[in-house]
Amino acid sequence: MTFPAQATTPDTPEARAYNRTKRRLMIADLVLNFVFLIVLLATGWNGTLRDWALHLSDQGYSLAVFYYVVMLLIISKAIGFGLDYYSFRLEHQYQLSNQKTKSWVWDEIKGWLIGLAIATILVEIIYNVIRMTPVHWWIVVWFIYNALAVFFAQIAPVVLFPLFYKFRPLENDDLSQRLIKLSERAGTRVRGVYEWQLSEKSKKANAALAGLGATRRIILADTLLENFTPDEIEAVLAHELGHHVHKHIFKSIVMQIGVSLIGFWIVARALDYAVERGLFLSMHDFASVPLLVLLTSVMSFLLMPVMNAYSRMKEREADRYSLKSIPATEPFISSMNKLAEQNLAERSPSRFVEIWFHSHPPVAKRIAAAEAWARRSSL
Repeated sequence: MTFPAQATTPDTPEARAYNRTKRRLMIADLVLNFVFLIVLLATGWNGTLRDWALHLSDQGYSLAVFYYVVMLLIISKAIGFGLDYYSFRLEHQYQLSNQKTKSWVWDEIKGWLIGLAIATILVEIIYNVIRMTPVHWWIVVWFIYNALAVFFAQIAPVVLFPLFYKFRPLENDDLSQRLIKLSERAGTRVRGVYEWQLSEKSKKANAALAGLGATRRIILADTLLENFTPDEIEAVLAHELGHHVHKHIFKSIVMQIGVSLIGFWIVARALDYAVERGLFLSMHDFASVPLLVLLTSVMSFLLMPVMNAYSRMKEREADRYSLKSIPATEPFISSMNKLAEQNLAERSPSRFVEIWFHSHPPVAKRIAAAEAWARRSSL
């Protein structure tokens, strides 16, 4: 079996430059956040912010916690705003964005407010639980944290996503029925197929099987619908269904439960040590928030290669399911090439970049695996 020459298209200088700049921005953002948290702890400004919060709340503990979180997030956003704006301009520089500055600013405000709500919920839970059970608080918080993670994953498609994008039922009934039948063959019940109005903000293409249980739905970007054939769209969605068939969501939740249990134990031991050394007034002194955030950020960074490796393994399994589910291999290969071109993705990054930064196998490896699959199937 032969394949078109485009199957081995190399990376363009533009794609390499774009992705290199994105990685540098991500690293700069990590470093900036680490420095901010370390400076807060080293200078004692975290304690000053706590005192301001207590003064503003007239000694009301929960309200003081809220004020503290607000101040931290305002300062953090102010420090990182320059990088955020540069990231926005970068998308325009490479003709990947349609979004106007006013729309971007409004999205930033909404994102900040959602972040404030989630951060406030978590911090309030952590420190109020510490007040009630200072020894075993981390076990209680670990349980609540994972329950909230599942809850937010379930409501995201119907509550959070529509805050940033418009969705409407897919008007192409033939394609909709084709995709629903594909999902039924995979044993997945979906609550409909929706067109995602991504083109209002981006020229990139994407598709997803979003939500859990009653909120699970197929969402297809209008940029995908415009540029991809029905066969290619089916191949893309078959990959997403592969995650369901292989129970990747359930496995990811189990892994998150295990990793977060260890993480909360480490944070609890570190907080015990810090209080014993007199760095904070008590276990429930919320001036320790920067320490908790710093520890979790460092652990997340160190685990990045491991988590990415696990993610790439799941993506390869989903690719294999897609290849099994569609009549021919060519739509999968052409869809990978189109996604790489439209999203300006790197097809063949260095091994170091793949290990540290890629949650998906590089496009070149995915296409090579598809070609190998086709050769085996033709024997």
